[in-house]
Amino acid sequence: MGSYAFPVICLLHSLIALICGAMMMFYTKEVYMFVHGNETATKLQGSTPLDELLLRTSDSFSGLLLCGIGFFLFMISFVRETKFQNFFAKGCVLLHLSVAVWRIYFERNLDELAHDLAPQVIGDVIMAISWVFFLVYSWREKYD
Repeated sequence: MGSYAFPVICLLHSLIALICGAMMMFYTKEVYMFVHGNETATKLQGSTPLDELLLRTSDSFSGLLLCGIGFFLFMISFVRETKFQNFFAKGCVLLHLSVAVWRIYFERNLDELAHDLAPQVIGDVIMAISWVFFLVYSWREKYD
């Protein structure tokens, strides 16, 4: 029987992914303006109609991917096997830390996005830490 913390963390991450994915698909312009400000949002939306179409399509597919990840996490939350839960949690820690490293090495080179780097990296690390807490909790359950 698996840990009861696993479904809670999966459902929380699923909800976050679904909300972010929906926002990326349907409210991209508003999210850019809220997060980056009007000037940067205008730059991020492209300068020609073709650029705008490509960026909107890319954002929509990224949002769709996030929604798919959200549904996947929802389904995974019902798995009760302890070995799978630990394996999945370790993979999620690696994934979130990889995204943080990617942001540090590549996103900081983009002038428009560099000032938002710290909050995004902190968010990625917090998401990874939630899985680390699960691993510590499950390790404690196993050896107590």
